[in-house]
Amino acid sequence: MKLALLLSAIAGASAFAPASQSKPATALNAAELDGLRGPGPETGGKVFDPLELAQWAPVDHLRKAELANGRSAMLATVGWVFPKQFGTFDGPVDTTDPIDAFFKADPQWWAQFIVFCAVIEGIKYRGEMEGKSFTGEIDKEAALDWTGNWKKMNDKEKEDMAMKELKNGRLAMLGIASFASSYFIPGSVPGLPEGF
Repeated sequence: MKLALLLSAIAGASAFAPASQSKPATALNAAELDGLRGPGPETGGKVFDPLELAQWAPVDHLRKAELANGRSAMLATVGWVFPKQFGTFDGPVDTTDPIDAFFKADPQWWAQFIVFCAVIEGIKYRGEMEGKSFTGEIDKEAALDWTGNWKKMNDKEKEDMAMKELKNGRLAMLGIASFASSYFIPGSVPGLPEGF
């Protein structure tokens, strides 16, 4: 009995001992980050990875996700600001409150939007399987280039456009997050007017 009590006391005490720190199974390869587009004065000249996600997922996958979310955030920012500044179109959605407008929209609109997004993702995927790029790689043809502008640009113009898209996407992600924060927690974003 005494031995059982002693062993359970030791087992209980070991539960509060500090865990050994081990490196993650996928070590980050610094060479992957060297040629990555994006470091600049706003990121301290370093790769923008504040949550250190690059140690857990492939860098190219993270870049694709960053660009896709940045593009969505740019559209969401326009959708948040436009009705407040210019009003709404004629139709059932007659509010400038973006959250209320989300729920007033007809469900068939959302179904059409989801199908539209799926088609765009399918086109991007097909393009990637054909060796094209939707992340702004200079040496590849663009997966989506409806206007034909990417083909007309030289390498410097392509790099400049890709950098603008990346940085504007980051800014839009911060912007839409601040709009949502201000909406749900009034006064939480300094400089943003009440009810914006």
